[in-house]
Amino acid sequence: MKKIYAVNGSPRKNGNTAQLLQKALEGAASAGAEVKLIQLADLDFSGCRSCFACKKLENHALGCVLKDELAETLKELLQSDGIIMGSPIYFGAETGLYRNFLERLFFPMLRYTNPPSSRAEKRIDFGFIYTMNVPENVMDEYGYRTYLESTNKFPQMIFHSENVYTIYACDTHQFDDYSKYECTLFDAGHKAEMRKTQFVSDLAKAFEMGRKLAE
Repeated sequence: MKKIYAVNGSPRKNGNTAQLLQKALEGAASAGAEVKLIQLADLDFSGCRSCFACKKLENHALGCVLKDELAETLKELLQSDGIIMGSPIYFGAETGLYRNFLERLFFPMLRYTNPPSSRAEKRIDFGFIYTMNVPENVMDEYGYRTYLESTNKFPQMIFHSENVYTIYACDTHQFDDYSKYECTLFDAGHKAEMRKTQFVSDLAKAFEMGRKLAE
């Protein structure tokens, strides 16, 4: 049985990103996988501390050597068959929480050989889900897609991924009640309509992503 994990890099544990990740896990479960959702907001951890312990010749550990609340989660993930990582986009990039996790997952597995190689003991396929308030045309105008897709090379290089999937959920519904916030930049009616149409479509894409990772 395949093990598929989803990692929520949003501080909101039930927001748009979490809902899409949960739907992806439903898709994976429908294909017979064992699934688990990890909420990074529940864990006390830091990003890479640049200690370079993972690059020492005598190091035989698999993964990051730091001992904090992320350590056991990383061990689980390195034995998985698929990882779906999700983050909202703040100021054109993923959350700091997400980036801290990404550093701890990827960097210790990269070996500074010539050419670069990996410590990974098995292939892991990946999915990435990004949610954002801006519509898709603004995402492309600001270069978000180019920046975010640059991450795709790391699963292929480090975890020998044969499949890397990406979902961009744009123009998301941000507030339960837009009248309570200073947000004249947005049309509440349009946002409500996008919630009923586009987000429903994004949920279906997430389900399909999870199913494909599990097959």
